[in-house]
Amino acid sequence: MTELTKLHYPLNNNLKVAEPQVLVMGYFDGVHLGHQAVIKRAKEEADRLGLPLAVLTYTPYPGLVFQKLPLPWHDLTPLDEKVALLSKLGVARVYCLNLTSMLSELEPQSFVDEVLMPLSPRVVVAGYDHLYGARDKQADMAHLSNYARNRFDVVTVAKTALAGQNHKIASRDIRAALADGDLDFVKASLGRHHETSGVVVHGDARGRTLGFPTINIWTPEQESLPAIGVYVVSVTILGQQVMGMASIGRNVTFGKDRPVTVEINLLDFDQAVYGEPVRVKWLQRLRGEVAFESAEALIEQLERDRQDTRNYFEKD
Repeated sequence: MTELTKLHYPLNNNLKVAEPQVLVMGYFDGVHLGHQAVIKRAKEEADRLGLPLAVLTYTPYPGLVFQKLPLPWHDLTPLDEKVALLSKLGVARVYCLNLTSMLSELEPQSFVDEVLMPLSPRVVVAGYDHLYGARDKQADMAHLSNYARNRFDVVTVAKTALAGQNHKIASRDIRAALADGDLDFVKASLGRHHETSGVVVHGDARGRTLGFPTINIWTPEQESLPAIGVYVVSVTILGQQVMGMASIGRNVTFGKDRPVTVEINLLDFDQAVYGEPVRVKWLQRLRGEVAFESAEALIEQLERDRQDTRNYFEKD
């Protein structure tokens, strides 16, 4: 199991990793294919040297420290999910460092001496565009070997792009695609389907009256949901994988200015599950949200959506 250690600068003087390790730097939101390429390159170094593989990541998202961004902020992968994904790639330890004004103004040499060296790196690996410390002081990968002063080796990993594209795979592009409901781009960039977590809570119970009972999901605020619309999903609940038809929307057929909710009609499943944790895998977008003229028209569309959902799983 991957060990998680939370750090704050200045680091505790008692923190000193006894054994050398290969250390990877990055925020790694989404742990997308570009991130995976960096981690895999570092794993090669760790295996070659017979050393453990560790990741130095940060919280919060760097943009929140360097500029004003709309709040609340939504990560593709909250820290616990990020750690789980890194574990699957062979990472033994994750150090999560609070990104603060003090840290962001640190001279790059001081960053190396006071942040990296206590972690006993034999090799430091990062993507070609990774920055650290004061960003106006040549705190980039091209200069890291100078700051290392022969205490560790540096490996810089080139960009990873999708087939037919020149620009690198980027978390910001994946977030934008998710906000547009473009799950094909999201999957292509992540190398897997996007997932969110949540808890089953009470809703209006309107779906039951329509013949489409739903579970209502409370999703943690920091997680990224797809755009408003209707989706094919796979839901992990009570240790089972269940087919589902999910709606993210405001139920505009029944009134204006309603809050956004996540409701899932689980196929071939009928159990009381209030309070149960769930994981939702977002597979395919079926359509956007529509204000129907009547409940009957809505039911007709839901019947089509449910059949489209079954068809998805039958061909998958």
